[in-house]
Amino acid sequence: MNLATKRLLPSELEGSHAIRVCIDRGGTFTDCVATFPVSATKDEPAGERTVVIKLLSEDPAHYDDAPREGMRRILEAATGRPHPRSEKLDTSNVAWVRMGTTVATNALLERKGERCALITTRGFGDLLKIGNQARPRIFDLAIKRPGVVYEEVIELDERVVLDPQGDKVGVSGERLRVAQLPDWAMLQKQLDAAFARGIRSAAVCLMHAYTFAPHERQAAEIACKAGFTHVTLSSELAPIAKIVPRAQSTAADAYLTPGIRRYVAGFERGLGPVRVEFMQSDGGLAPAHAFSGLRAILSGPAGGVVGYAATAYSPAAKVPVIGFDMGGTSTDVSRYDGRLEHVMEAEAGGVTIAAPQLAINTVAAGGGSRLFFRSGLLAVGPESAGAHPGPACYRKGGELALTDANLVLGRLRSAHFPSIFGPNEDEPLDMEAPRRLFEQLAQTIAASNGAASMTVEALAIGFVHIANEAMCRPIRALTEAKGHAPQDHALACFGGAGGQHACAVAARLGIRRVFVHRLASVLSAHGLALAEIAHEEQAAAATTWTFETHSEILSPRLQALETAACDRLVEQGYESSSVSALRFLHLRYEGTDAALMVPEPADGDYAKTFEAMHKHEFGFVLQDRKIAVDDIRVRATAAPSSGSCVDVYAELKGLSPLPVADPASHPAFVETASVYFDDGFHETPVLRLGGLAPGSVVSGPAIVLDRNSTVLVEPGWTATATSEQLVLDHINGKQQVIDDDKQAIDEPDPVRLAVFAHRFMGIAEHMGRALEKTSVSTNIKERLDFSCALFDPQGNLVANAPHIPVHLGSMSHAVRFQLARFAGNLCSGDVLLANHPHAGGSHLPDITVITPVFSEDSRDIIFFVASRAHHADIGGISPGSMPPASKELFEEGAVAMGFKIVDNGEFQEPALRHFLIDEPSSYPGCSATRNYRDVLSDIKAQIAANHRGISLLHQLCAEYGLRTVQAYMLHIQHTAENAVRDLLIQARKRFNGARLTASDRMDDGSTISLAIGIEADGSARFDFAGTSPEVYANTNAPPSVSASAIIYCLRSMVRSELPLNQGCLAPVTIAIPPQSLLSPSPTAAVVGGNVLTSQRLCDVILAAFGAAAASQGCMNNLTFGVPPTELEDGTLREGWGYYETIAGGHGAGPTWDGQSGVHTHMTNTRITDPEILERRYPVILHSFSLRPGSGGRGTRAGGDGCIRDIEFLVPMSVSLLTERRVFAPPGLNGGYSGSCGINLWKRRRSCSKDSDAEASGTDASQVDDDHAQFQILNLGAKNSVFVGAGDHIVIMTPGGGGFGKPRDS
Repeated sequence: MNLATKRLLPSELEGSHAIRVCIDRGGTFTDCVATFPVSATKDEPAGERTVVIKLLSEDPAHYDDAPREGMRRILEAATGRPHPRSEKLDTSNVAWVRMGTTVATNALLERKGERCALITTRGFGDLLKIGNQARPRIFDLAIKRPGVVYEEVIELDERVVLDPQGDKVGVSGERLRVAQLPDWAMLQKQLDAAFARGIRSAAVCLMHAYTFAPHERQAAEIACKAGFTHVTLSSELAPIAKIVPRAQSTAADAYLTPGIRRYVAGFERGLGPVRVEFMQSDGGLAPAHAFSGLRAILSGPAGGVVGYAATAYSPAAKVPVIGFDMGGTSTDVSRYDGRLEHVMEAEAGGVTIAAPQLAINTVAAGGGSRLFFRSGLLAVGPESAGAHPGPACYRKGGELALTDANLVLGRLRSAHFPSIFGPNEDEPLDMEAPRRLFEQLAQTIAASNGAASMTVEALAIGFVHIANEAMCRPIRALTEAKGHAPQDHALACFGGAGGQHACAVAARLGIRRVFVHRLASVLSAHGLALAEIAHEEQAAAATTWTFETHSEILSPRLQALETAACDRLVEQGYESSSVSALRFLHLRYEGTDAALMVPEPADGDYAKTFEAMHKHEFGFVLQDRKIAVDDIRVRATAAPSSGSCVDVYAELKGLSPLPVADPASHPAFVETASVYFDDGFHETPVLRLGGLAPGSVVSGPAIVLDRNSTVLVEPGWTATATSEQLVLDHINGKQQVIDDDKQAIDEPDPVRLAVFAHRFMGIAEHMGRALEKTSVSTNIKERLDFSCALFDPQGNLVANAPHIPVHLGSMSHAVRFQLARFAGNLCSGDVLLANHPHAGGSHLPDITVITPVFSEDSRDIIFFVASRAHHADIGGISPGSMPPASKELFEEGAVAMGFKIVDNGEFQEPALRHFLIDEPSSYPGCSATRNYRDVLSDIKAQIAANHRGISLLHQLCAEYGLRTVQAYMLHIQHTAENAVRDLLIQARKRFNGARLTASDRMDDGSTISLAIGIEADGSARFDFAGTSPEVYANTNAPPSVSASAIIYCLRSMVRSELPLNQGCLAPVTIAIPPQSLLSPSPTAAVVGGNVLTSQRLCDVILAAFGAAAASQGCMNNLTFGVPPTELEDGTLREGWGYYETIAGGHGAGPTWDGQSGVHTHMTNTRITDPEILERRYPVILHSFSLRPGSGGRGTRAGGDGCIRDIEFLVPMSVSLLTERRVFAPPGLNGGYSGSCGINLWKRRRSCSKDSDAEASGTDASQVDDDHAQFQILNLGAKNSVFVGAGDHIVIMTPGGGGFGKPRDS
């Protein structure tokens, strides 16, 4: 392509560096936007010309580098003379080049980065493999986790520990000591060996290096001397007190930066002298030499955020804007309210990135998202057709995609696409293939549900509706979940596919105005011209905020950071007068992890600003709670040199409307198209955007074409052209309520079924986010040990957000129990609380809050909403209410069959105090709750979460009508029922109609026996006859736990995306012998049944189906703490407690190896970061690693368990509640068993290390890695001990069973 035909750049500007070039290098296309001054004309009144070039990012047959090729074509167009590819580009006409790129993102997603090594503290070499120990998708039996990015790990024998009496002071102000000097000689040998294997990049992340960095710096020196060409230090990259995200970030930077540097160097080599800057993930530009891998991950989408923020937001109107960037495979959404919104921690490519980055939410729905009919539901994505073969219309044999739907609906105009499709890339879009595939899919759907076949258009628009609903969910999460109303925003739409969906998405959210920039298809490139140059400095802190500490400690440190950040920009050539800085403190309430980045307030009162922000985002403030400072941050920026943008609101106000009354006679008219909408085909004018002068107003329906995008103006909308934007306004803003009395709701519409599945799940997720935000305890807010759900009027589960599996089936038992208990005695404003196992509870710390939802006239219960959360302490015989030795229910804490915690709108705190304080403390040896204040706050948070669900349900009813909503609650359950019946029928065929049987033993010898009989219609009887009697211990499990295990296993064996609800249990009858382990008496202890027996139930059920070998069969519950004590002066010193569950091995299956160090089946809680653990509690975590060889061998090997070694620095009580310490997790189909777990107490005393290890039957090297003398005691599966200072507890969790006979056996 040769554009050197006419000179665009005025001759007098030749050689004057007048051309500003912005490039967005995406995965498929590279967009180049250049601007330069020209003489003002009617067509270009601003005296500036813009040239846009769009080309393939990879086209090796024609050019080596797309951005450089784009520049070449721009310079040829501007100067009118050739710029040969064989020569270095003449940049005498270029002012600067700015680029955003997905090079780092793609390298991370595709795992194509640099070979690198991770250097970390001994004992933590597997930390990034374990991560937070949660699995990404709770119903995947074949657990998949993104692999680590480093090739090998080197454990440095060094240790720094926090110590209030330590002889050193870290940069955060914390005192510490060096407990183990580094073995530098060994590190040198290990690095030399890694270098010899070809590794050239290293990441260094040591424990507590955020505050003490000398060991990291010395390690870096040794690596450089060994020949490593790149070394990233966590103390410089991300000095924050969380080693897991800091180490992941450091490894990612070492993995990505060398490739980024090579790319930048290669790009610059092809250019003459010119300033080159790159967009960073935080929305600021950096010079090429400072551009690094970690800061590049959101480089591509960040330009679009800056672009819409500068062009669609008015500082005068102050209407916040939602960014809607819809591309081929996904849609990015973000928000701007006058300030770029940053997050300090986010995930990308399976890696947690701990660095300032724009808050961008992504959903896997784009133009290339594939269309499916699975398990009775229509679905859009997450799989994508990609660029090759692409959608069906690309003529390369691709599958149906969302682009095909828009094409057959007439919303995309094939005649206006270039002929670049087909095998030889010389054909137009194919209209016939999509129609044919839609017809086939419609027939498949009709055959499945017995209804008449849908038309192609009805099916296609149905998929569009489903995609729109999917794209609304992250927008709701970005707005409603943070206290913002979506309808108070404008929508800024950009990206290649967004214009086809913008009106519909906005209407669903109640948004009345949409902005589509004239450069919307290349806005990520255009935004680069509007971005600021930025540099950030960050440092750790560890103090509480007061005016005194701010003045004496924080302010001087902030000033030093500000000076350093501003100096960096001045060094880059920016005038000091153009540089400004913002100061931030990262603040949280002590005892919580919900930190907020607080900008410096005008009055200097950070505490007041923090409380206002906390109140807005989380809905509450904590009185009498200190505010902790975690780190300090300064962001310095230099203003862009490209001028300001037009205020679109001011321009709209000053425009004289020019209605396009007769589109066919307008100069912009192209054609009339037949376009399909909900009410059928409409004759729709098609117009060119370039032909619409500012002030032109087009009424919908209409299609507005630009060179690279299509905008659909739907009926009820208008499009007003301005100098820079196409502004879409919803003139018919009234919500159309469907008259459900006239709907055919007896037979489900497959489109609406999928939409309701999204909406029901979205409500449950919103409830969960509300609970997570408004809770205060670590268990709920950080470990996420809670679940939220909605139920039909009969108490059947409709939707349960994917939180904690053990809560799933049992919550409907709880709702139905309370419905019967309070029959005729409930009114609007009532809220119920219960936790008794015989009232549908699991174990006592899991408190369920249930709210009936009444009709508008308050006469009938139309739904229920409920939340269940694990509370840290509700009394009983031991802190944490998880006693290993409990034998009676009352020993485990407060018990309630059910009472009204809110009665007719009035909160009943006296009843709550009786439940949590008076009743449990009345039993011998038992305590009341040890933290009433936090439990009270968290129960109020559960009530608030339920209220959020009620509001959303009423909103849904207002939109669709009550009868329709209730009908689709039943239809959703029937869909799940049919999927489970199909699963059971297939299992019956696989086993030739024989009964499925399995059994397993608990560590006390109790047996769980199961026989499953499956009938020809897919109904099944789960019979637990032969299960052992109730035990005089705490591993008894109420029937609701068995229901949870069954519903979880059935849902997990259905391999498609199926909403989990009561329908999964509809084909199932459960028979449990009374007074047995699985149906104990009302007074039986059950705390272990929920966390241990539930896991064994899953192993038994999956073994019966032959689906998977046993996983670790345990949650490895550990609690430790100090009870309240009375001091000599009579005052009470507050106690404290800590609770965690620990990951183990995952069972292998027919097509997968087991994962190592992961939570399985009935739990998915996170674990506290090692540095946070040591910061908050008087302990040292010596090791958190995988347990090699503990997974069972097989054709498919079981996953390994973990080793967790904790030293206690002060005397305290420790409790362990575990299983699989006697009977190993069995393999399946000839696979070997995983190893049993071991719980050891390393008791500090003077004795022989080897003799004690021999006496315990344990390999001493596994349990005693230092030179101290310990007595090593096996604690068995369940025990409570009082440890002394210097004692260790070592927990070795079980491995998973193997599947299939090992090939070498």
